[in-house]
Amino acid sequence: MNDLTQLTLGIDRDCEGLAAVFDEQDPAVRWMIRKVIGDAKAVGAKIGLCAQAPSDHPGFAAFLVECGIDSISLTPDSFITVKRTVAAAEAKREKR
Repeated sequence: MNDLTQLTLGIDRDCEGLAAVFDEQDPAVRWMIRKVIGDAKAVGAKIGLCAQAPSDHPGFAAFLVECGIDSISLTPDSFITVKRTVAAAEAKREKR
């Protein structure tokens, strides 16, 4: 996720002068995530995400579910909150 964000935004997250604009939730990054997940699904590949964003922002995990993600890594302290968010997003997706 960090590499995808850096590539999409053209920002080195380790550069102090640019770190403030490094945003995993930027619309361009979200578009890229949706595209990558969709392309993986189109060829029958499973896709997961390793990032801090779903742990810090449970709504981001819901976005990933909407996109069709297969797995998400989380920090232990966020597991229960994000698990509930993912369950609700999966239920919503199944209703469609």
